Amino acid sequence: MTAVVPPARPATGLLRVRQYARAEDGERLHSLLWRAGEGWRMISSAVLGGGIGERSWVLNAQVSHGYRRTDPDRHLAELAANAGARGPGVGLMTAADVQAYGHAYDGGVEAVATAGLGVRGWAASPAEGTPVAARPGTVNILVALPVALTDAALVNAVATATEAKVQALLGAGYDCSGTPTDAVCVAARVPGAGDETHAFAGPRSLWGARVARAVHQAVSAAARPPA
Repeated sequence: MTAVVPPARPATGLLRVRQYARAEDGERLHSLLWRAGEGWRMISSAVLGGGIGERSWVLNAQVSHGYRRTDPDRHLAELAANAGARGPGVGLMTAADVQAYGHAYDGGVEAVATAGLGVRGWAASPAEGTPVAARPGTVNILVALPVALTDAALVNAVATATEAKVQALLGAGYDCSGTPTDAVCVAARVPGAGDETHAFAGPRSLWGARVARAVHQAVSAAARPPA
């Protein structure tokens, strides 16, 4: 995987993502890598590094629309290692062009989103679920906060980010709540001596409101209105 010149977008400090390109199965595909470094706790639904724990990087990798590998966690780990990421991290994947990502900032919170909306719908559906994930399409959301959160507040932040995503999709003209494979990652600081650990991240809390606005802006920028 080789680095490419990142787009000329303002960076405010927390979420400085770098773009990488690779050739795979005859296609040129891209990835976004955030080297967070030490001192971060993350919660994620990702196939690699999901759950809650200390993580040092997040990779959002584009894969082909006909993706067939049955070991996506191993694939993502290989891509991250090739990009120079070390230690535990989070790996997301999508069939969307990650170069068209949205990046937003609100009151110290930053969010990056990619949006592939070819297969979309409503979460509550009469259709039976399947035991395996659907093909990659995916709205992927990464949020970083400059403060520490409790475990409960991390879960709350995921819910807040998801609500803001749906609001953004509806505002962009999509009649859906997302895709079958949407994923989210929220990163907050590991609390240091004397640091406050915030217990709330709902949409009307101080930090939750900032999460909601940043995610709404990022998803709005990444989503494309239906034709």
